[in-house]
Amino acid sequence: MRNRPDPFAPPRKQPSPRPNSLIWILEPLERDAAYTHRKMFGCDAAYLDESLYLVVADRDDPWNGVLVCTSKERHAALLSEIPNLLPHPVLGKWLYLPQGDEAFEPTAEKLAALALARDPRVGVIPRPKSPRRKTWRP
Repeated sequence: MRNRPDPFAPPRKQPSPRPNSLIWILEPLERDAAYTHRKMFGCDAAYLDESLYLVVADRDDPWNGVLVCTSKERHAALLSEIPNLLPHPVLGKWLYLPQGDEAFEPTAEKLAALALARDPRVGVIPRPKSPRRKTWRP
């Protein structure tokens, strides 16, 4: 027979999520009045003026680095200036700077500066969330 949990006991403490070691990349954006930080798939996303610019991910590959939110049409223009970017293996519409890249830190700083300058090659407007359908129950 199982012991029932004590209904008056305090709730169990949930383990806190592991802090993202790459959050420093987004720090320059925090000074901008239009900056918004949101969690996205266990990563940290940076928005400016409601456009999504960068996502920093500190997890296993291919979620370990900086995701540059852009469109495929703008890849060539960004790659000509920052050749160490790669198409993201899962989200091919975005570019990716893996944390293992030799020039990771200066390139990540440059990407943050491009976002802060609202470079037209970077940033996407997310689709609005569709309202959840309510199911009718008799």
